[in-house]
Amino acid sequence: MKKSALQTARASYQPKLPEAIKNGVTIVEGKATQSVADQEAIAKLFPNTYGMPVLRFEAAPKKEYPAINVGVILSGGQAPGGHNVISGLFDGLKAMNKDSRLFGFLLGPGGLIDHKYMELTADIIDDYRNTGGFDIIGSGRTKLETKEQFDSGLEIIKELGIKAVVIIGGDDSNTNACVLAEYYKQIGAGVQVIGCPKTIDGDLKNEMIECSFGFDTACKVYSEVIGNIQRDCNSAKKYWHFIKLMGRSASHIALECALQTQPNICLISEEVEAKQMTLDDIVNYIADIVAARAAKGFNFGTVLIPEGLIEFIPAMKRLIAELNDFLAKNGAEFAMIKKSEQRNYIIKHLSPENSTIYASLPEGVARQLTLDRDPHGNVQVSLIETEKLLGEMVGRRLAEMKEAGKYVGKFATQYHFFGYEGRCADPSNFDADYCYSLGYTASLLVGEGRTGYMSSVRNTTKPASEWIAGGVPVTMMMNMERRHGEMKPVIQKALVHLDGAPFKYFAAHRDEWAMNTCYVYPGPIQYFGPTEVCDQPTKTLMLEQNGSID
Repeated sequence: MKKSALQTARASYQPKLPEAIKNGVTIVEGKATQSVADQEAIAKLFPNTYGMPVLRFEAAPKKEYPAINVGVILSGGQAPGGHNVISGLFDGLKAMNKDSRLFGFLLGPGGLIDHKYMELTADIIDDYRNTGGFDIIGSGRTKLETKEQFDSGLEIIKELGIKAVVIIGGDDSNTNACVLAEYYKQIGAGVQVIGCPKTIDGDLKNEMIECSFGFDTACKVYSEVIGNIQRDCNSAKKYWHFIKLMGRSASHIALECALQTQPNICLISEEVEAKQMTLDDIVNYIADIVAARAAKGFNFGTVLIPEGLIEFIPAMKRLIAELNDFLAKNGAEFAMIKKSEQRNYIIKHLSPENSTIYASLPEGVARQLTLDRDPHGNVQVSLIETEKLLGEMVGRRLAEMKEAGKYVGKFATQYHFFGYEGRCADPSNFDADYCYSLGYTASLLVGEGRTGYMSSVRNTTKPASEWIAGGVPVTMMMNMERRHGEMKPVIQKALVHLDGAPFKYFAAHRDEWAMNTCYVYPGPIQYFGPTEVCDQPTKTLMLEQNGSID
């Protein structure tokens, strides 16, 4: 491949590792664990992998490990740092035994099922160190959930002499990894399965997984562009920019970008739900701030909107839940109906309350709510143009306020959606180090014969040498949720905690940011230079662990 000047320079960057795992290690086991909820149901579904202890690696004299063949899978959407997870895994396996081999299954879990793979050698790995994307082997969204899939995968695993599979993915992918680990242990296949926590959305986190990889880089990419927009906004002084950000199930990205850039308005989905806000409440909240700024001569501003906002408005959430169940059961019949009649078909088949709400929606939004579901049976909220919906509704509300003499400004809008722009960026130094450590830790979990674990690296606001590496049982993070109309075991998503330090800091400052122009311009990610510029973690992590962003 042709390399840019940055890629050439970044290839020589050596990611930092926790001191405790640089040489030999020993495992320290914690107490037996239980799932975060629905303990009886989860224990019944995972009798062979439930209740295992949390693990921590400590430094010890180096020991010999047998050579081992390992498979690796990139699953789900891309996130910055995936290549470094694979690099860390490769280097860790080779450090344990130079004759160990790593095989990459192509285009996600489907590569395991369809027996499509390539061996990852040092020459290949070296071309991808510290780079963004998942293009070394590609990714995919095939769900590993049936016995036929597991058995098909086992055929190629046995053929290649693979003893462990590492699945790099988000909450659903790691749930599938745990199901696979349980099945292979149940049948005595002798195959370990280890997960690594990936998602830019930041909703795969708990006391043992402080952050999912890629979140740091993606938020810095988005914050750079938001800062650029805010500088343009403050220069032209004539537009309100409505900016939708990725994050369908939680508002971590929106909150982190707000902490980095200090916009005039940032909506937090979890707060909207907690306050039982309606769509009109949200529109009025924005319109009141627009009017108040206009009264001071500021006919411009920025509004950050989480991708999944519409699902957190209680009335809309109930409507979408019923739509998901209805389309899961009647999707084939719905698809046969003329598009011109689909709206009326839905209205006739919903409960009275939800039918009324659905009928009141603009036709474009109503249509977007019935588009094809994602692989997990959920509405694809990224296809719903929430930013335009809010901008247009705020415009109508301001027109009413102007007629009533309560608004004297001008309102012009610009719309943006930042999503794919952040998923494959070159990882920040934090993500480069964190991902490499996750991969290296995964190799140690493999070497120590563990299965059903997720690689864990903690203490991440400290220098990398002080990070704590180990493993957390995937069953510890699980609960039961409704998917495709049925209750399924899944890793519980981590939402923004309204009593947490990051949200509290935001809430304490948002009124000032709303009325005054307090924009911060973070600029592009820095890879070379002072530690305080290049290696800083997210504001979210700093507030969660240190209580301060100074």
